[in-house]
Amino acid sequence: MTTQETRKRSTAVVRPDEERPLGDIGARVRAGVSTWMRSPALDFYALIAIGTILVCLGLVMVLSSSAVINIAKGESGYAGLFRQGRFALIGLVGLLVAAALPPGWYRRLAWPALMLGVLLQLLVFSPLGWEVYGNRNWIVVGGQTLQPSEMLKLALAVWLGALLAMKRPLLSRPFHLLFPLAPVVMLSLGLVVLGHDLGTMLVMAMLVAGAMWVAGVPRRWFALAAGAGLIGVIALTVTSANRMRRISSWLHGTCEGATCDQSNIGLQALAEGGWWGKGLGQSAQKWGRLPAAQDDFIFAIIGEELGLIGTLSVVAVFALLALVLFRMITRIDDPFIQITIGGISAWILGQALVNMMVVTGLLPVLGVPLPFISSGGSALVASMTALGLLLSFARHEPGAKEAISARIGTVRTSLTVMPASRAERSAAPGRPSALSRLLARLPGRSRPGRKSPAVPAAGRTPAGRSATRSTKSTSRSAGSAAAPRSSRRTSRRSGGRR
Repeated sequence: MTTQETRKRSTAVVRPDEERPLGDIGARVRAGVSTWMRSPALDFYALIAIGTILVCLGLVMVLSSSAVINIAKGESGYAGLFRQGRFALIGLVGLLVAAALPPGWYRRLAWPALMLGVLLQLLVFSPLGWEVYGNRNWIVVGGQTLQPSEMLKLALAVWLGALLAMKRPLLSRPFHLLFPLAPVVMLSLGLVVLGHDLGTMLVMAMLVAGAMWVAGVPRRWFALAAGAGLIGVIALTVTSANRMRRISSWLHGTCEGATCDQSNIGLQALAEGGWWGKGLGQSAQKWGRLPAAQDDFIFAIIGEELGLIGTLSVVAVFALLALVLFRMITRIDDPFIQITIGGISAWILGQALVNMMVVTGLLPVLGVPLPFISSGGSALVASMTALGLLLSFARHEPGAKEAISARIGTVRTSLTVMPASRAERSAAPGRPSALSRLLARLPGRSRPGRKSPAVPAAGRTPAGRSATRSTKSTSRSAGSAAAPRSSRRTSRRSGGRR
C-alpha cells in the first residue's frame, strides 16, 4: 500500500482523542450558553423558571413550617399546604390571564385598576375590616381574609407606568410632576398608613421611587421626597408606642417584655441551621416558639432546615430575578413597559430585601412577608399576577414573539410525529448500520447490501458459464416477447377454471 493511500485511509476513519474522548465539551457548552444568552426569548423562559422555583419552594416551606401548629389546633397537618395551594391556583389563573393580555390593554386599564384598588382599600375602614396586632389592613369576605393593599400595589405600578410615560418629556417641570402624581400617591400611601401598616407603606414608597427613577425624574426631586418621607416615618414611629418599643429594642438591644423574642428566636433558628441545616421538616423553632413562622419569619425556618446554603440559594434566585428584570428594561423601548417593570421590580425585590434584613436583625420587625414564599393568599395572588404582567411584557420584546412561536411549533411538530407500525418497519428497507457506513468509506471496500458488478480478470473468462447464462436469459426474453396477450389471458382463465 502506498503512502498516499495510507494517508487517505487514516483521514477517513475518525478516532477519539485519548485525552478528550468525548470531544471539546467545554467549547460546546460555552457555545450553547452564549446562543441561549443571545436568545430574544430568554427573559420569558427565565421568568417562568424563577416563578416556578419560588412558588414551589414556598409551598414546601409553608407545609413544613405550619404542620405542627395545625396539628396542635386539631386540624390536618396539610391544612396550610391546602390553603396556600388554593391561592396558588387562583394566582396561576391570574398569571395566565395577565400574560395573555397585550401591553396596550394595561395602559387603558390603568385608571380603572387604580380606582378599584383604592375602593378595596377603603373597605378596610368599613365593618368588613379586620385588625391583627394593631394593624387594620385586612377585610373579611365570606369567612376569608383578604389584604387589599397587595392589589393596590399592582394597580399603582401600572398607573405610574401609564402616567409617567405620558408625561416623560415634561417631568422637569414641577407642575406636571406633582399633578396628578403627588395627590394619588399620597392618597394610596395614606390609606395604608391609616391602617397602621408601616411596613406595607414603606414597600409602596419603594415602588413609587423605582418607577420614578426609571422614568427619569430629576434627582433633586428624589432628595426632597426622601427628606419628606423620612420626616413622615419618624412622626409615625414617635406616635406609636408599639413601634417605639421595636425601634428601641433594635437600636439598644434592651428588650421590654417580649418585644425581642421574635427577632432573637429567628436569629437562633438561623444559627442552629449551620451550613447545611437540620434537614427539611426538622426545625425546632416552629413548634410554637417562633411567632409567624410560616408568614413573616419563614426565612428563618429556611435557614434552620436548609442551612446557609438554602438561604443563599433563595438570595441567588432573587438576584437572578433582578438581572432578568434589568435586562428587560434595557431591551424594551416602550417607556410605559420600562416604568411599570421598574415599579414592580422595586416592589418585589425591595420587599424581599426588607424581609431578609428583618429576619437577620439588620432592620427592626416591620411585618413584611417574603414574596412568593411566605404564607398569605393575597400576597401570593398579587405577586403571581404581577409575574404574569412581566411575562406579557417579555413576550413583546424585539424578536421574542417569533422565537416563542418557533419553539412552540417545534414542540407541537415533535408531539405529532407517530412511530411507524411493526408492519411498516418490516416492509421498509433496512438502514445500514454505522459500522457498515464506516466500512463503505474505506478504499477498496464495497457498500454492504449492494452487489458490485463482476469484472472478469484478463485471460480468465469463464466462457461456458457466461454463455449458458446469456442463452437462458435470451430464451426467456424471446419467449416472453413472442407470447401474445390473448394466449396469456386464455391460459390464466383456463387455469382459473381448473
